[in-house]
Amino acid sequence: MLVERRSERAVSALRELVAADPAPAAIETAQGRILFANEPAESLLGAGEALAARLAPLVPEPEALALRLRLRAAGRGASEDVVSPAGRHRITLAAVAGMNYWRVEPLPQGPMQAEPGASGGDPDGAMEVAYAPVLTVGRSGAVLYMNAAARTLLGRRVKRLDEVLEAPARSGKVQQIATPTGVQSVRIRCSDAGVGRQEVVLHPMAQPGTSEVRDGVDELPVPLLRLAPDGRILRANAEACRMLEVKSADGSVIDDHMEGLGRSIADWLTDAAAGRGLHRSEFLRLVRPDREVFVQVTLNRVIEAGRAELVAVLNDATELKSLEAQFVQSQKMQAIGQLAGGVAHDFNNLLTAISGHCDLLLLRHDLGDADYADLMQINENANRAASLVGQLLAFSRKQTLSVEKLDLRDTLSDLTHLLNRLVGERVHLTLRHDPVLPPIRGDRRQLEQVMMNLVVNARDAMPGGGEIVIETERCIVHDPLVRDRARVEPGAYVCVKVIDQGSGIPQDKLQKVFEPFFTTKRTGEGTGLGLSTVYGIVKQTGGFIFVDSVLGEGSCFTLMFPAYEDPEVLDPPAPEPARTAAAQDGSVVLLVEDEAPVRAFAARALRLRGFTVIEAETAEQALEVLEDAALKVDVFVTDVVMPGLDGPSWVRRALEGRPGTRVVFVSGYAEEALDKSRVAVPNSVFLPKPFSLSELTETVHRQLA
Repeated sequence: MLVERRSERAVSALRELVAADPAPAAIETAQGRILFANEPAESLLGAGEALAARLAPLVPEPEALALRLRLRAAGRGASEDVVSPAGRHRITLAAVAGMNYWRVEPLPQGPMQAEPGASGGDPDGAMEVAYAPVLTVGRSGAVLYMNAAARTLLGRRVKRLDEVLEAPARSGKVQQIATPTGVQSVRIRCSDAGVGRQEVVLHPMAQPGTSEVRDGVDELPVPLLRLAPDGRILRANAEACRMLEVKSADGSVIDDHMEGLGRSIADWLTDAAAGRGLHRSEFLRLVRPDREVFVQVTLNRVIEAGRAELVAVLNDATELKSLEAQFVQSQKMQAIGQLAGGVAHDFNNLLTAISGHCDLLLLRHDLGDADYADLMQINENANRAASLVGQLLAFSRKQTLSVEKLDLRDTLSDLTHLLNRLVGERVHLTLRHDPVLPPIRGDRRQLEQVMMNLVVNARDAMPGGGEIVIETERCIVHDPLVRDRARVEPGAYVCVKVIDQGSGIPQDKLQKVFEPFFTTKRTGEGTGLGLSTVYGIVKQTGGFIFVDSVLGEGSCFTLMFPAYEDPEVLDPPAPEPARTAAAQDGSVVLLVEDEAPVRAFAARALRLRGFTVIEAETAEQALEVLEDAALKVDVFVTDVVMPGLDGPSWVRRALEGRPGTRVVFVSGYAEEALDKSRVAVPNSVFLPKPFSLSELTETVHRQLA
């Protein structure tokens, strides 16, 4: 009932507006039936219930015109100028309160429509269709033509323009003219009519002290503001006050309710008051302590008593900005992920060469050597750099996972000692386990890193101490769970919650915590990669991560991993112990690597373990070497990504003539980049870079076992 009453009030206000409009205007229902037409419309337009029938005297094809305007008017209104024997008209359509508001505005007559003998013939002999007072003026200032509205306004025929205006006619200027009822203020608009003629339009202006006609603006279902050029709100209708969540905004400043997204609001209003940038929408953010609300604001300029004022139309754009932010975030995360993968590949090659040659040096130095400590420092820092690269790969979800069946209770119990050391003495760590917890599939080392990062973040949020609680539980999702742009399908999950009593995370930063390099810590206290690494590992494992936080009370990170309940699938067998170097003495390895430092280290490492190594810089060179049928090769060790033929491609060619040869692929990219190619490469394993001397030799040993 309330909605119906509001709709009735809106229609009633619209009828009052149409009735007071000096131009022909009509209200049309959504079904196309004329509901109300004012007196000028009844006298000018034809009869009939349909709008097209009424427009027939003015428009050659009224049905086509009405259809065009209805298609273009959705949400913003549309207008079209038409010329016919009846004159020039601008027909406008606006959708208001579920109705169509039609307006026919007669335009000033051009010189071709002037009366024959207008300067001396019968003034009433032509059909007058222009409702604004218009005078057609020649070069010398002689008035060649006056329409009926001009004669009515002035009360007489005039021969020269200076009989009407005291100053030269200039568009936008306000002048006083003498009328039968007294002095009247008019705003001048001038336009060139061709052949040395000029059309001067006199727009009468409201006189000071006249009573205000009720305009029904408060009943319109569109938020509207009337603004002074300095940003002061002269009037706000009911919908605008509802959007701003105030009882009345009149007299306040727009800066009190909105803030710009870059450009100064004051500069924007100044330009609009000067007529620049009108009808171009700006997005502003409402001042809200609890949530973000965006509005799309479109300005139009009006002249009131000779002063420029602005009318602002507001639209709620919160959902639009949210979708835009999601798209930008998705694009940004994708770009950073690609960048991380490429940077990680190059770094892994460098780190393989650094740590590998360091391993070679350590073979010639014992614990008592003076250089031993320096070499260990190089080795440890190379490993730290490799860990940082691993974090980049984790964020981009391109690190190599060693997936196995895990019981999170055992994993967390084994990790408890290290976590207690991380949190320190002022923070108490509590573990609560569900006694019936299904296993999951994941990489133990990576999940341990997830828990360590979350616990360290919780500790840093409680500088004064407190309690961190880690809870595990089995949860069943019966219906799809949609949250934070993620969709959790129905099924069984293992949930892990990390709860702290820290300072909490502000709502405007809550959705940014998983972005790489985003941190609230001071410079030097954090890289901003911790939570982005957690996000990447959890997503690559097939899980979900959500965060809830209340300022001053703490935060809760919830991890959800799909339960693994297939007893028939067994864990992969443990690798066999590597054979001794002596047992492999004489085995031939074809090493293909385009990075010279990596190739030099790998060749020396394999030779030190008793292998015979044949080096090739490219895949093409390797195939040339294999053309010697008498050459015996036991293992191919090859990079995956190389100029020319890549690793899998040349290996498949080589296996055509040497079936059964074992293969070791090495790469600075993730193993998943190789998965599709390995389908056609049997007896192959993957060794990610950076690898140590022992990891390389043991992998080759296992392939020969």
